[in-house]
Amino acid sequence: MDDGGDPIGELVRMLVRLPGVGEKSARRIAFHVLGAPPEFARALGQSVATLAERVRRCATCGVYTSRAVCTLCDDPRRARDVLCVVARPMDVDAIERTRAFAGRYHVLHCLLDPLGGVGPAEFPLEALIDRIRGEGVREVILATPPTVEGEATSLYLAESLRGLGVAVSRIASGVPHGGDLEFTDPITLGRALEGRRSL
Repeated sequence: MDDGGDPIGELVRMLVRLPGVGEKSARRIAFHVLGAPPEFARALGQSVATLAERVRRCATCGVYTSRAVCTLCDDPRRARDVLCVVARPMDVDAIERTRAFAGRYHVLHCLLDPLGGVGPAEFPLEALIDRIRGEGVREVILATPPTVEGEATSLYLAESLRGLGVAVSRIASGVPHGGDLEFTDPITLGRALEGRRSL
């Protein structure tokens, strides 16, 4: 009689709690781990178990790192006077993959969301203002997501930074490459028209 419960089902239930992982993918991962050498499962478990102890927020920009100051902030080749403001550390990763930005980052770790308990009083604005003043920033690029909360945060930041003497811009949004206008939502299409440029 098996009195050990259901370890595969338990792992699947844990995996489906991860973003973007459905039950089918979770089962595929679980069976992959079972089919791999035991050392792989042990190393994977150890890596996950010690992640919170080995990773912290960069003291300067707030991205996740294993060091006190991340490699992006520590890189002398990156422009110190251009700051890209993002909501989450994964947004930094997405922008870095484009290889189109060579400045520095500031991670908010939240967006304005009064219904979720983040209003202007709870928003971490002072840390951003301190960096702008202390590091001689001349341009701030707002790269918050194109959601209601992201747009509200972007407008709030643009207004709050107005008196600091820095140029403030918002990343463009529009029709994705390979997209079809027929299936593009009206807000995205409207932003694409507003952000058009000369050829």
